[in-house]
Amino acid sequence: MTNNTVSSTARVLGAGLRALLVLTLVCGVVYPLAVTGVAQALFSDKANGSELKDASGQVVGSSLIGQRYDLPPKDGEEATAPDLKWFQPRPSNGLGSNSVNTQYALLLSGATNRSGDNEELIQWVKDAKAAVVKDNSTATYQVDPADVPPDAVTSSGSGLDPDISPAYAKLQVHRVAEQNGLDVKEVEDLVADHTTGRLLGFMGEPRVNVLELNTALRDRTHD
Repeated sequence: MTNNTVSSTARVLGAGLRALLVLTLVCGVVYPLAVTGVAQALFSDKANGSELKDASGQVVGSSLIGQRYDLPPKDGEEATAPDLKWFQPRPSNGLGSNSVNTQYALLLSGATNRSGDNEELIQWVKDAKAAVVKDNSTATYQVDPADVPPDAVTSSGSGLDPDISPAYAKLQVHRVAEQNGLDVKEVEDLVADHTTGRLLGFMGEPRVNVLELNTALRDRTHD
């Protein structure tokens, strides 16, 4: 190999190394820092996970992820009953159980993958509808089974939908008011204040974020 060949090879390797270092600096350091800085400056809430805080400033969860509101399981029982003091989210049936870290009762994301005519799924819906009618009927208010909306008895594709329909929220108002010793009108106003309309007036459906609503309810009952 001649000296000219060695020199040419060294120049090529040197140029490649410089390009690698520059690209690493730009793409691996400068660009991520710039994007992070812009996100923190302009969209800090979304960039940090859409954290939701209560009146005391304590983080209670993310407005993007649904949570359950259940009573502690009774001795010897694995199944838990819903805590009727709170607005309940959509069902999360068929998603299995957490087997990785059993220290926490985590909801797993996923769909049931059952067809509309699946007998087990049909029974789930029937049982859920009966439970909704029973749980939300009070001494002064009887739920009509025909008024139970679909999202009260069916899970979302992820199983972690943070929102419910205004119809399902309104159906729960009398029960929540009775359980917390509040006036029905007061709870109705709370639902109305936390109802979000269609995006730009025509995209999507009106919705109520369950975590935001329950956080406002807790703040109200602890005043």
